[in-house]
Amino acid sequence: MRRHRNRIRGTRVLAGVLASTFVYTSAAVVGGPACGDPIIDNQSLLAQVTSPDGSKIDSAQLNNGRNIRLSVWSAAMGKDITIDVQRPADTSVPRPVLYLLNGAGGGEDSASWVNQTDIVSGFLGDKNVNVVQPIGGRWSYYTDWIKDDPVLGRNKWKTFFTEELPPVIDAALGTNGVNAIAGLSTSGTTVLALPIAKPGLYKAAAAYSGCAQTSDPIGSRFVKMTVDVWGGGDTDNMWGPDGSQGWVDNDPYVHADQLRGLDLYISTGTGIPGQYDQLNGPYTLPGPGGLANQIIIGGVIEAGVDYCTHNLVNKLNDLGIPVTANFRPTGTHSWGYWHDDFISSWPVLAQGLGI
Repeated sequence: MRRHRNRIRGTRVLAGVLASTFVYTSAAVVGGPACGDPIIDNQSLLAQVTSPDGSKIDSAQLNNGRNIRLSVWSAAMGKDITIDVQRPADTSVPRPVLYLLNGAGGGEDSASWVNQTDIVSGFLGDKNVNVVQPIGGRWSYYTDWIKDDPVLGRNKWKTFFTEELPPVIDAALGTNGVNAIAGLSTSGTTVLALPIAKPGLYKAAAAYSGCAQTSDPIGSRFVKMTVDVWGGGDTDNMWGPDGSQGWVDNDPYVHADQLRGLDLYISTGTGIPGQYDQLNGPYTLPGPGGLANQIIIGGVIEAGVDYCTHNLVNKLNDLGIPVTANFRPTGTHSWGYWHDDFISSWPVLAQGLGI
């Protein structure tokens, strides 16, 4: 079915001033029965475990009780990955996890949920869910690359998200083991690929303006433009040359039958300028040049992902797999629409999370 949402949130809420900070590097201290906040009560994470391949939390910085910045060692990538966590409004019982992915810049630039919207601190501020955001992985598509890249380094993000990160998050935060995942643009591909890679790990997925058809000529062109042109990497190191099996193996459209059982939300615009494409608007790139970039480049990108998204939804319908599809009549590849799409997708995500 289709949903159209026209909701404008006129202000952005910045993250609050951090009142206190401590660094956790010691062995785990497991809290007793929750009679408030066990992490605050014990001034430590609930537990520290090591994933099967040796990944673990190296350190954690707790900021005023709600927000934690973790440094998680990835054995697969041989480096620490920064993970930002916003904890539930009520932490007295175990809560689920929403893995919230940023776009092509991996949250390392200003193009992130936190910097461009009030979704995390505002909309999700009163929700009983752990919000987990990785910071890193720019231009990588959050996939496992077959080779190290001279520019983008070693990328084993599929392994990180499916094998390394979940067990340490569940132990550290005392979650209830229920997960959902959401992402935009390049991560809109990732959030459909990861549930296929690890069946049962996620109960719901929401993809905003992502192209699922990575092995399709149009989809592969979008991938190569993102990684090779904008990111300076080499997609030969990611999935091999064009037409290689890696492109097919990582194509959620090809493997759409494996999305059965997920609560799914998928959205896209058409590329035609809409309500958030106006000079110096709250979600518009600054100045006349920024607006032109958003309308021209963002319009072309969104038209391409609209093509991919329609194809995926049609295939899901043919397979009898339920999906909530939001095909907006207008909209470029930009943050105002993703802000509204997230809010529109929340009932689907909440259903999968059981909240």
